[in-house]
Amino acid sequence: MDTQKAPAGPCAGIGQPTSSWGRRRASLRRSRGLRRVGLACLAFIAYAQWRQIHSSGHPQHPDLTAHGLSIERLRHDLATCTKLHTTPTDPTGSGRDRSARYVEGQRPTLIRNATVWTGEPAEGTSSEEAWAGKGYSWIASDVFLEGGLIKSVAEDIQLSSLPRDVLIYDARGRPLTAGIIDMHSHAGVHSLPTLRGNEDVSELSADITPYVRSLDGIQPMDRQLQVIKSGGVTTSLILPGSSNNIGGEAFVIKHAVGRADGRNETSLRDLLADPGRTWRYMKMGCGENAKHVHGKVGERGPLSRLGESWEFRHAFERASKLRREQDDWCQAASVDLNSVRSYLPYKIEWEALIGVLRGQVHVHVHCYTIPDLEAFVDHTNEFKFPVKAFHHAHQTYLVPEQILKRAWGRDPPASALFADNMWYKAESYIGSEFAGKHLHDHNLTTIYVSDNPVLNAQHVVFEAAKAYRYGLPYHAALASVTSAPAERLGLGQRLGKVISGFDADIVVWDSDPLSVGATPVQVWIDGAAQYESPVELNKPLGNIGTPKGGLSVIRDKSKSIDGVVIFTGISRNLLSESTDDSATKDEKLKVIVSKGKIICVGQCEAEVREMSRSRLTERVHLKDGYLTPPYTAFGSTLGLNAIESESDTDNGDDRDSFSRGIDGLALGTEKLRIASQYGVTRAISAPKFAGINTHHGTSVGFKSSADTALQPNAIFAPDAAVHYTLDLSVKGGRGTASSPSLSATVGTLRHKLLAAVAELAAGGETVITDQFSEKSFLRRVVQGNMTLCLTAHSADMISAVLRVKVDIDDAMSSIKKTENEAKLRLVIVGGAEAHLVARELASARVGVVLSPAFAFGSTWDQRRALTGAPLTNGTGIDILIDSGVMTVIGLEEDWVLRDLGLLAGVVHKNSGGRVGERAAMKLISQNIYQLLGLEMQGDETGFVLHEGSPFEIDSSIKAVAEGNGYVDLY
Repeated sequence: MDTQKAPAGPCAGIGQPTSSWGRRRASLRRSRGLRRVGLACLAFIAYAQWRQIHSSGHPQHPDLTAHGLSIERLRHDLATCTKLHTTPTDPTGSGRDRSARYVEGQRPTLIRNATVWTGEPAEGTSSEEAWAGKGYSWIASDVFLEGGLIKSVAEDIQLSSLPRDVLIYDARGRPLTAGIIDMHSHAGVHSLPTLRGNEDVSELSADITPYVRSLDGIQPMDRQLQVIKSGGVTTSLILPGSSNNIGGEAFVIKHAVGRADGRNETSLRDLLADPGRTWRYMKMGCGENAKHVHGKVGERGPLSRLGESWEFRHAFERASKLRREQDDWCQAASVDLNSVRSYLPYKIEWEALIGVLRGQVHVHVHCYTIPDLEAFVDHTNEFKFPVKAFHHAHQTYLVPEQILKRAWGRDPPASALFADNMWYKAESYIGSEFAGKHLHDHNLTTIYVSDNPVLNAQHVVFEAAKAYRYGLPYHAALASVTSAPAERLGLGQRLGKVISGFDADIVVWDSDPLSVGATPVQVWIDGAAQYESPVELNKPLGNIGTPKGGLSVIRDKSKSIDGVVIFTGISRNLLSESTDDSATKDEKLKVIVSKGKIICVGQCEAEVREMSRSRLTERVHLKDGYLTPPYTAFGSTLGLNAIESESDTDNGDDRDSFSRGIDGLALGTEKLRIASQYGVTRAISAPKFAGINTHHGTSVGFKSSADTALQPNAIFAPDAAVHYTLDLSVKGGRGTASSPSLSATVGTLRHKLLAAVAELAAGGETVITDQFSEKSFLRRVVQGNMTLCLTAHSADMISAVLRVKVDIDDAMSSIKKTENEAKLRLVIVGGAEAHLVARELASARVGVVLSPAFAFGSTWDQRRALTGAPLTNGTGIDILIDSGVMTVIGLEEDWVLRDLGLLAGVVHKNSGGRVGERAAMKLISQNIYQLLGLEMQGDETGFVLHEGSPFEIDSSIKAVAEGNGYVDLY
């Protein structure tokens, strides 16, 4: 046979024919000889390459090539080529003995007697069945944690099988889930309380900034990181802001900070959820924000969505060009390293964006509207990169097939949403609380997020609960804050489920996590318990995971009836003060309505017989029906704007002017239409002072269903109260130019009130010709005929206000015009720190409208707000009620109107029995009228009928009457 000449050198003979004797001998020594020959071959190749480079290298500089390039650097660049062309895969959890985040010395833990949601369906469940919710259930189980991992999930784990130093935690049957994951947060980069020196959420020097990193701005000492964890959130994606079309890199962190939380150090590196940084993350943004922040006519863009698309395409093209140059260099260098005439092309400005195009960086895009979504999907197909999620994404539910499923890549983008936060700008005006259900019905992933501090991420699980309320299946709602975000972060094999091999991030809850008021009793991160002595609420466990099927139905108004309606199946009557109006175990109540007014509550046997003769009688049966008063929204801008950030739809800010809310009413808006559907039939709104959450002038009370203020009974209080603002917005030029300081603002208010007293003391000789002037209203205030509402959060400012009240009361008592001394009727609006002066408020008979209901220290004057268990023993509202302060739940923003009943439910369920159902209902209805001294005009107040308790997540409104002669059925 033909033979070839063997090559010279140590690799000679490899792969060449040998004699039979040689083959037999080689087989005897193969295990040692082949290894030696292989190593020798590799050494020879390396030597030959070295000789090739140096033989043709620079004659005077042996460390350089003939083109004057460093040989060492070229080798480094060639090694970089391998990294550039490697696409990461999701890190696995199985097979690890311990987590990379495990801190040596932490003891293992056995959690006994838990009711566990593993996050996975039963074995054998098909993917189609699992998507529909089949195979998921709560199971009775123990969970063993060791080495920062979940080692075992099984029924009755025996102590004898565990290490001797194991810690035992008895869950007492309570629900156990994986730690909550918030996939959109600015915690740390927008530290709380908000201070200019600590805000690092966006780099605004340019629109395209892929080179900046959120990690470089995270403040590990931001207390909000701990507040968020107290809501069961163990992991967050910390994103740059949305003021840039390309905002920079994001980082996934865990909420264990420093030695107190079981970590080695208080460092940013110690926060990283994946220390190996398998995946990287990039924040991009479409729409209003970038064009409003960066658009400067004649200076820079973008000024429009047209310009934004160009900014994106221009950036992607520049990154693509550099990527092609890198690929060409790597190809040439791999053939002959000495032939290249430059180093590997590299620009740190575009490095991360090139990673996006190479599939090494997960893309998360702030994008609301159809044109923005469609434009960005076109970008993904032009430049061939996937999107992990569209954030905010209000309109994704409108285009699941034509846009979302057309995005480049195997998996369509998820939608990272709020449950019902909308209307704050034009992009958010078109949205739906039922978006999650729509998307799920199209086999698309929905994730619920906080955008902390837009929402307090402590309560991000409440967003998932509300999504369940709006029709998202129970299993998908729980997944939306656990396994679904974990998968979109590329950490789905380590986070988001209670399965052996996953990170030991665990939460034990005091009730079903998708129930109203659900609160963690203990949180573990990497197997380390985060609370030594957590505050635990005194509350019944309740049912776990027993969803009602009716939640999958999207409800809208079916009809309005001005005739007779007989409602049956009523369990509770919260409209009346009587304790005899509850149904017995065997017999439910009936409610008979005629022309929108209740004519009977009870058994109503005679009335039923009489009404039944009419063929026009409508019958509606409720399952576990509740009769309640309608809700009243106080403190928002309802009726005074349609879209908060659009000046053309808004009444505007008063600042130096004093105006009446009734003169700025603009009714018939989308949010008022929605209000009626959620039982909010009335609103009391004042003009804004210097922006949202501030008030100035007189408030107006009106019915939410009215189309104009001239409709009969549309206005029930033309001037409900007088309002002034005493928060941080009054100083530093942010409010009136005449009030440069807080003290000056208090002084000005005192001066105005004392001037009104002085005029009365003079016998009223000063005639006020304008009964609608500020002076006229203040005269009524000091006489005790009208309520003064002061927006203030700080306990110090509230203390100053109480001193002003004493001054005015003393001045009025000196007039002695009547036997009964006039007392200033005062209400604090906001009240984040009111709990610190609760006894003083009660003594002075000053009420509080909490707005928001549960403050979280978002501004300096709210920094001492109580965030509740497991961190604090109660919230501000608990202390105010216990101290005897008349309290109301207000709306800090209009979208909260959907949540009023649920917020009252949180107070009721987490009060340890101190706040009953009737008292909780008064927080959003009767109490505000008592505080303002307004009459609730009998039958004109209306009613609401619910199926299920209005304080439960799975309740729904079935009928609303506003005293307008008819009842709306849903």
